[in-house]
Amino acid sequence: MTPDGFARQLPDTDPDETGEWLDALDAVIAAHGPERANLLLTRLGDHARRQGLELPPSVSTPYINTIPASAQPDFPGDPILERRIRAMIRWNAAVMVVRANRAADGIGGHLSTFASAAALMDMGMNWFFHGKDDGGPGDHIYLQGHAAPGAYARAFLDGRLSEDQVNHFRRELSGDGLSSYPHPRLMPNFWEYPTVSMGLGAINSIYQARFLRYLSNRGLDDATGSQVWAFVGDGETDEPETLGSISLAAREGLDNLNWIVNCNLQRLDGPVRGNGKIIQELEAMFTGAGWNVIKVVWGSQWDELLAADTDGVLLAKMNSTPDGDFQRYAVSDGAHIRDHFFGPDPRLRAMVEHLSDHNLETLPRGGHDYLKLYAAFHAAATTTGKPTVILAKTIKGWTLGPDVESRNVTHQIKKMTDIQLVALAERLHLTDVLDMDALAAGEAPFLMPAAESPEARYLALRRAELGGNLPSRPAATRRPITLASHDAFTEFAAGSGTAEVTTTGVFVRMLRNMLRDPNMGERVVPIVPDEARTFGMDALFREFRIYAHGGQRYEPVDHGLLLSYVEDANGQILEEGITEAGSLASWTAAATSYATRGIPMVPFYIFYSMFGFQRVGDLIWAAADARARGFLVGATAGRTTLLGEGLQHADGHSHLLASVVPSCRAWDPSFAYEMAVIVERGLHTMYGAGSDPSQGATDASDEFTYMTVYNEPWVMPPQPDGVTADDIMAGMYRFAAAPDGLPTQASVLFSGPSHGAAVAARDALAARGIGAELWSVPGWKQLREEGLDAVRWNRLHPGDEPRTPLVTQLLAGEGPVVAVTDYLTAVPDQISRFVPASRPFVSLGTDGYGRSDDRAAMRRFFEVDAASVEVAVLDALAASGSVDPSVVAAAITDHGLDTSDASPRVR
Repeated sequence: MTPDGFARQLPDTDPDETGEWLDALDAVIAAHGPERANLLLTRLGDHARRQGLELPPSVSTPYINTIPASAQPDFPGDPILERRIRAMIRWNAAVMVVRANRAADGIGGHLSTFASAAALMDMGMNWFFHGKDDGGPGDHIYLQGHAAPGAYARAFLDGRLSEDQVNHFRRELSGDGLSSYPHPRLMPNFWEYPTVSMGLGAINSIYQARFLRYLSNRGLDDATGSQVWAFVGDGETDEPETLGSISLAAREGLDNLNWIVNCNLQRLDGPVRGNGKIIQELEAMFTGAGWNVIKVVWGSQWDELLAADTDGVLLAKMNSTPDGDFQRYAVSDGAHIRDHFFGPDPRLRAMVEHLSDHNLETLPRGGHDYLKLYAAFHAAATTTGKPTVILAKTIKGWTLGPDVESRNVTHQIKKMTDIQLVALAERLHLTDVLDMDALAAGEAPFLMPAAESPEARYLALRRAELGGNLPSRPAATRRPITLASHDAFTEFAAGSGTAEVTTTGVFVRMLRNMLRDPNMGERVVPIVPDEARTFGMDALFREFRIYAHGGQRYEPVDHGLLLSYVEDANGQILEEGITEAGSLASWTAAATSYATRGIPMVPFYIFYSMFGFQRVGDLIWAAADARARGFLVGATAGRTTLLGEGLQHADGHSHLLASVVPSCRAWDPSFAYEMAVIVERGLHTMYGAGSDPSQGATDASDEFTYMTVYNEPWVMPPQPDGVTADDIMAGMYRFAAAPDGLPTQASVLFSGPSHGAAVAARDALAARGIGAELWSVPGWKQLREEGLDAVRWNRLHPGDEPRTPLVTQLLAGEGPVVAVTDYLTAVPDQISRFVPASRPFVSLGTDGYGRSDDRAAMRRFFEVDAASVEVAVLDALAASGSVDPSVVAAAITDHGLDTSDASPRVR
């Protein structure tokens, strides 16, 4: 099909007139070339739009600034003073990194990212980014992680950081040092969002902006005055998380979202698009996705040249030059630029005859031009109906000198020689405030303007007018939360009688109770990635409705059903579609709302457990860094509980992955009463400081809960007599003693669905005259951490009364200990070192890839069924001489266990 094939299908009421227009275009091309024809078509399109014609938007425009010089608003500030301040910030940022690496060789740090982004960050800080010192929530700022030295350098000038602190950049354990990147967990009063893992700040900013609309639409907060500003690197856009959700932002009309893409044309090892043009590529992507795109390509000195480009040859050269060449020109002298950029065409060369080689070397890129940037930021802040992206062309390492600027190695450069620092001081025009002799001798001081200097007063005024300093993460709670009544959880202690239910079903019922709670209900945020029906949550659709910013503008196909799909502008459920990354980003926004908005929310993200930690582990780690509070619920969990799903869906390792996140409390409950305790206690632990004191609230903890639930039904027993909530939250408690009349010869530990195998094995062992007690272990990770704490205390307190790990205390009996779960053996192995040495410890788990079959077949395959538990106990008893080996052999034969050499781990 030809490119204009679609147009040929449109009705044409006057073919002759159409032909005349086409002939005229052919004549222009023949007489003046394609450049002239492109100009005419572009002007014609602009004119048509001004006349009200709805033309399809062009996804790519010429390689020039979107906002012409004639449309630029006046800059309201003092550009000379701001340049001076920015020079001081640049200097301090560089000195910070250089000093750190002189004091501790190889400690790292980045010079070049901030050097390219300094003007971008200053523009926002001086004129657009609203702070929170006035008690409001302000704006939400996602800074480039590698530009952290610039944020510290400005905070130093603002008086927020001391010289001792900036002198300990990347040395957090050596005094009151500064974290390498934006880390709220390490600097909780300073950083708000962790962004250095590529792409995560980008996707989180989108869902943060959407969450602000969610809060406003539901009447929980007036977020209409808050903007989200995210700095993104052009190389970072190769990450799927960066661009994967940009259509959501446009679809939901998030005009509170603004991205500033720092297009320095370089990623970590080389050019982003050496053979192409990253700005043009991104323009097409964002325009096609429905964003407002503002390109800031050229600085003001180019305006004169473009005005003189009457035949379009300069524009054509700009359009055709690949980024690799622009990077080369950034390190070239004026003669090379004259010969290779302007020189091939005599018309171009004539345009710059009046410019010296030095003039050509210093022709600025738009991302370093304050007038161009102010126009772009102003347009972004006033755009309505759609999100905005500013594509700002910069030079990586700008002002740092020819050894650093635009070099392929610039990202790795973390040191500067004394000679280079002297040259930097001269380039920044700071020789009047620096002791140049001392600098040449290796003493690189930080610069701090006097308190009453014009620079200090200007800095203070700018931030005061914008509501205070940034970045900042105040801890004030604007709207405290009252937690759900205990009544929401009491029913689960009684069990399910004779009915078989799933723990997933139990969770959904518990969630409904919390949603209906008159105090906490409105704060609960159910989040699901297009699997609500899989988890039995469709019953919530009609009662609590699915959030849709524009409401439901269609009649759903199931409108007549009780469980119909109901969307609403003030709906409570976030049904995110098939995106685990987007869902986790939504969860993060809700889970940090207590800090970013001062409004504690209680998010429950329910997902297919195989697609949780495994698929978006980096986002979960970032959420932990951001001090998230909330619940992650791994549904359809386990490696043997699914029916027929197999390798790609059977989760046997999420608890192992959860174990590596320090602030994650991981739980694998078997029974409804355990779940009720875990959720209720988790609420009070995470939200205690903002909850009702009458409910026994404690200080809140910046942690989150991971809980696995299953789609396999079983009878839920009542909470055993004598088992308390404290016992459950400790991670382990005796579920059942050995059968009456039999001495306890072994202990069987279980979690999740493995309780069935444990109970059946206990009965089978009893038939052989062997007594085994049962222990429920919903918290393997909890037990490991408690044990490690005891071991550390003992090591550091010689001579004191030693502490005994809880596992050691509880398993103080005799005989083997067999642990069985639906996860890798590494999960129960977390507690093996704390089991008394006199008791042999055996782990049974689902090592290996998942399989498709029924549950009985899969459990036999992975050797975690009742027969395998029974044989494991008998074998351990035989090893200690308590039973004859023939008993073990007979049990293996009776059950028909596979004795081949190929274990499930390698099959």
